[in-house]
Amino acid sequence: MKKIFLLSAAALLAFTACVKDEMYKGPSTIEKVVFTPEAPTSISPVTVTATVTGLQKVTSAKLTYNGKDVDMTGSGESFSGIIPAQPDGTNVEFTVSVTNEAGFTTTSDKFSFKVGDPATDWSKLKLNEVYGAGADEEKFFELYNGSDYPIKLNGVTINKDEELTWTGIDGEVVPAKGFFAIIGGKGTTERGFSSGFSAKKAVLIELFDNKGNLIDRFQRGEKGDAWGASLPNNKGSWSRIPDGTGMWMMTEAFTPNAANSTAGVEDPDVVQ
Repeated sequence: MKKIFLLSAAALLAFTACVKDEMYKGPSTIEKVVFTPEAPTSISPVTVTATVTGLQKVTSAKLTYNGKDVDMTGSGESFSGIIPAQPDGTNVEFTVSVTNEAGFTTTSDKFSFKVGDPATDWSKLKLNEVYGAGADEEKFFELYNGSDYPIKLNGVTINKDEELTWTGIDGEVVPAKGFFAIIGGKGTTERGFSSGFSAKKAVLIELFDNKGNLIDRFQRGEKGDAWGASLPNNKGSWSRIPDGTGMWMMTEAFTPNAANSTAGVEDPDVVQ
């Protein structure tokens, strides 16, 4: 009788342990999800961190944002992933999913944020290089953005000799610390400027923000009775050296959508 009792007790313990193991094979719990920064700009990647608990080891963790997946890294209870920087105005929705060694997958609630850049600092948008020596389809006005954020050109205008010659449209953007060349005079290209531009005439080029405020200018010679008086020909371009902040200099090389030459010759006819 004693033997039977001992065998029954052992069997009961084994059965209980088996049931206990099965009971603990369940999904993990996503206790907390945080993201930083909470108010991202267009130059800010967002780090998402999830705290996960449960008796089963997590074998994979995934961050899903706006239909795109990113593998998360980590161990134990903490896992993180990065949402790359998104354009200004983007609405981002994301979830975190974890799968454990028992094969259970848990998905978090949905989280969201909106990307927002600070107000545009128009003082950082400059005329940076102008070139009028080539064929009309080669001539250009180049802009430079000296700020840390992209500048949208929708509504920005350029006057040549006090008459409108170009207006920026939606989708045209100068990247942070970057360039935007408006190539093609006399309407020779789809998004060029409408006027002519000669490297051997007096000229005034003015840049206005989207509210019509003057923010920069390039002037060579004087108006007199009208713009266009003859001046010495410049076979290169006029470039700010250094980009965005320096004096206008004559340079042999012309570099649309790229950094200016680092050396040039001063033009006495240019108003600095």
